[in-house]
Amino acid sequence: MITTANVKNGVNVDQLVETISHIQEQPELAKFQFRAKNNWIDGGHCVSSIKSFYGAGAEDSSREETFTMECSHPQVLLGQDEAATPPEVLLHALGSCLTGAMVYHAAANGIDIESASSSLEGNADLHGFLGLDPEVRTGFNGITFKLKVKSDASAEQLENLAKFSPVFDMITNPTPVSIEIVKE
Repeated sequence: MITTANVKNGVNVDQLVETISHIQEQPELAKFQFRAKNNWIDGGHCVSSIKSFYGAGAEDSSREETFTMECSHPQVLLGQDEAATPPEVLLHALGSCLTGAMVYHAAANGIDIESASSSLEGNADLHGFLGLDPEVRTGFNGITFKLKVKSDASAEQLENLAKFSPVFDMITNPTPVSIEIVKE
């Protein structure tokens, strides 16, 4: 007998429900560790590589390729403009995660998403980064996320689903970061 997958919004809902069931039975399967390695090239130009991670109770070996991402700075910020700036990459991660969370949770709740696109803006004042004013934050002083969605769900429903985003949580709630310098 041929069966077709129960797919909604590009998400295999049967597989999602099965995953949730496994995690409910074995909570330790929900523990993940994501990793990245970063190498400085010069100036503000860096390249990160991402391949291995731990999840679902084991070291993952499914990835055959290593993903790479670069960050740089435009000339006005003394860079050579080889890639997006780190704050722009953060906006990419936030937009992708908010959208992905909304889509996955919509699928799990039987909500159709016909299309989604977003724009993000982050405002920063270099007085903080340059150490010119200790009262000015070194990072964004605010982020605006505008998501255009074609769906029968209400805007409030979609916003609540998007807020399941792990990146949204990391940005809106303090996330402990430890820095260890190892001198060679």
